Amino acid sequence: MQILLTKTPVTQLEADAVVIGQFTGSSPTGVAAQIDNASAGALTRLMEAGEITGKQGELVPMLAMGGVRTRQVLIVGLGEESQFDAGRALRACSTAARHLASKSRPRIAFCFDDTWTLEHQQAGICGIQMGCQGQDLYRAEKQRHPFSEVLWRGGDESARSAGEILGEAVNLTRRLVNEPAEVIYPESFAEEVELVARRCELECDIWDAARLESESCGAILAVARGSVRPPRLVFIRYQGAASDQPTLGLVGKGVTFDSGGLSLKPSDGMMAMKCDMAGAATVLGAVQAIAQLKLPVNVVGVMGLVENMVSGSSYKLGDVLTARNGRTIEVHNTDAEGRLVLADALSVTVDQGADKIIDLATLTGACMVALGTDVAGLMSNNDSWCAQVIEAATRCGERVWQLPMFPEFDQQIKSEVADIKNVGEGRWGGAITAAKLLEQFVGDTPWTHIDIAGPAFLDKPKPWLDGGASGCLVRTLVEVARTWQ
Repeated sequence: MQILLTKTPVTQLEADAVVIGQFTGSSPTGVAAQIDNASAGALTRLMEAGEITGKQGELVPMLAMGGVRTRQVLIVGLGEESQFDAGRALRACSTAARHLASKSRPRIAFCFDDTWTLEHQQAGICGIQMGCQGQDLYRAEKQRHPFSEVLWRGGDESARSAGEILGEAVNLTRRLVNEPAEVIYPESFAEEVELVARRCELECDIWDAARLESESCGAILAVARGSVRPPRLVFIRYQGAASDQPTLGLVGKGVTFDSGGLSLKPSDGMMAMKCDMAGAATVLGAVQAIAQLKLPVNVVGVMGLVENMVSGSSYKLGDVLTARNGRTIEVHNTDAEGRLVLADALSVTVDQGADKIIDLATLTGACMVALGTDVAGLMSNNDSWCAQVIEAATRCGERVWQLPMFPEFDQQIKSEVADIKNVGEGRWGGAITAAKLLEQFVGDTPWTHIDIAGPAFLDKPKPWLDGGASGCLVRTLVEVARTWQ
């Protein structure tokens, strides 16, 4: 998809369709007013009749309008102007793009008012690319038809470039998560990381099973034992600042398929478990964008990659694992495997010299019970660091909410046999007790854990996005990297 800036007046554009925006409770202004004047007041009449309200996400297509050269004018609702932000800009453009991409329309124009800030423009251009990509990777008849060319009226070249980079990064994450487990497994995911490293000229290091053994990564190795696919711990490094500057550690859970192990999931619960590597895919997408944006920051991305399968060699309930930092973990549930993978990955990230850490994981159903499917849960050992992550997410329009990490929760993961056990006591507070286990492996390093179990994978499509992988939090991680110091 080629995205070009244009100064051509909206009524003179040659395209299959032009997208314009409309806020609620206002008459046509800016670009909409130009079309209204060219069409002898058509938009005003429709607004007076209540056919155009400007409600967020509303789509009103108008075909063969007089005074406009494009075949279609698509009016997308922007909601209340006072509440308009980067997240709403992204969803408006993604909603319009998804609608138009349902058919082959090679050339589309997007024309919004000059009041759109650089952040709005960047998010909108990112959203266009997201709306054009679905989960139909293997359908003979595609449901989405990406545009060949997008014209963006006015705008800033830096916003266009950044939006394009972010859109490609989010879609990389979405594609990896949407791929079936027979395509994306630890070794092939590691190859995807190598491709990104070569494309962006980054350093990449891959630890195989032998190296994990020599590094005493007993938790990752235990989870991987039941699969014929060997595990990997993958590092990708970007150095955009001097070597004596702080390093941001981004850590992702990469369980490329989760059967639950001996604590076997039911079929319904297993169906979407190709998405259990969304944390690792999010890290990879973010590092690619950070590198392409040439942000002045040092970043190490760490991805723990395993399959959690069932066989005669599977790890068992009651096993005691020794993680890399020497902590012993009694296994009470083999389906609580992601925290075991992250335990070793976090310990290694600390040893790699990360000054602050964020980990991401589709970790617990308990977080979905607490916050629903649209909000990610945040837990941290450092409220100041967590606040920076929340602020970055808010600027991007991504929904997150901090959960408490009170010391009482530590008692729930104490084991009579080992230092800790891998689940808490019963159902209650499961997202927090999982985070409490992870806290054991970061020491004093400021760390924030993001449980993306809810928003990472959509069971049903949204107006702005097809079902399947959402690519959530990629933009937030990039924003953290841009502003964290």
